[in-house]
Amino acid sequence: MQHPKYLLEKYGLFPKKSLGQNFIYDDFVLAKIAEAAEITPHDELLEIGPGLGALTQHLAQAARRVVAVELDGRFIPILQEQLTDDTNIELVQGDILDLEPADYFQQDYKVVANVPYYITGAILRHLLSGPYKPTMMVLTVQQEVAERLMAEPGNLSLLAVSVQFYGRVEIVEKIKAGAFWPRPDVDSAVIRISLYDDRVVSPDEETAFFRLVKAGFSQKRKQLQKNLRMLEGNRGKVRQLLQSAGVDGTRRAETLTLEEWAAVFRAFNDAK
Repeated sequence: MQHPKYLLEKYGLFPKKSLGQNFIYDDFVLAKIAEAAEITPHDELLEIGPGLGALTQHLAQAARRVVAVELDGRFIPILQEQLTDDTNIELVQGDILDLEPADYFQQDYKVVANVPYYITGAILRHLLSGPYKPTMMVLTVQQEVAERLMAEPGNLSLLAVSVQFYGRVEIVEKIKAGAFWPRPDVDSAVIRISLYDDRVVSPDEETAFFRLVKAGFSQKRKQLQKNLRMLEGNRGKVRQLLQSAGVDGTRRAETLTLEEWAAVFRAFNDAK
């Protein structure tokens, strides 16, 4: 495939900074991303933001089927031309945040994407909390975001808890800014999220569980027992419930493990 700069020039186009359009053109890096998804000939993949189709071609060579969702309608003619020989690719123009995977997949699927950094969190929330979850996600994200998602208790954020709740997160490859065009200001990393079959609370409890976790993180510098008073106004009751869960109320939300969050949730839920 041509360098993205010259391919776009051929169509009289340019990248939109507002959409976070930075294209990976290093073929070695593209192969590494595809390899991280552990694709088999039976796999069906959801690719978010195929852009000019460089990664899409790698995915199509390995998978049974690729559904590629592109927001920018300007790229559809380019994708149709670049991918004309790949009959196992379905191009969809639209916003992934408005689409439901269940409308496109009748079997287990994996997600592979070089996602715009400004909507990384929104994409993760949409796909992980949706009714038809992937079995694996392989995403190219800002390296700082990758490290936050990998954080351990003591440095956890609400986003990290929200992702680690659903699956095991690992960094499988680091990518220098020079592998992209236009060159971004930061380095990137490829993360793999392998979803769990079972989670610390049941599916029908997830909404209530995350309501509690969000309350715990509502004011970062405050103690857990103070933040959770928005759910249970009585200070003594909050302290008592945390104690019954085996959690010191003076701790902060970023220090709790998933298992401790589950114990706190059980204590608050049982007290209703």
